[in-house]
Amino acid sequence: MADALAERFWQGCAQGELRYQRCPDCGAAQLHARPFCARCGAAPDWAASRGLGTVYAVTHVTRAPTPDFAQLAPYAILLVDLDEGFRMMAHGEPGLAIGQRVCATFEAHGARALPRFVPLREEQP
Repeated sequence: MADALAERFWQGCAQGELRYQRCPDCGAAQLHARPFCARCGAAPDWAASRGLGTVYAVTHVTRAPTPDFAQLAPYAILLVDLDEGFRMMAHGEPGLAIGQRVCATFEAHGARALPRFVPLREEQP
């Protein structure tokens, strides 16, 4: 069931769109797809994020967790607080720092498009 719920997220990534769930009852935002709102239990709706946020934490991976990611190492992993009110973990451009404004992009990796954050340029919306 978890894979079926996450499919909407991955379809969005393939289309260059960062999708998340928003509760119509309490307004809570959640990234990880669930059949219920983690705050109040209501059925959430899907929404598209603008993909803009602020870096909350950064770590650098030098030893890939699986052979699939070995070709990317070393790489940065970020926790990003998205403007819509949820936090997510994703790849990031090297050199990003805590507190920096970023924008989501998508990078093909195997059969999926993975979210990847880059610095927000002033002229971006």
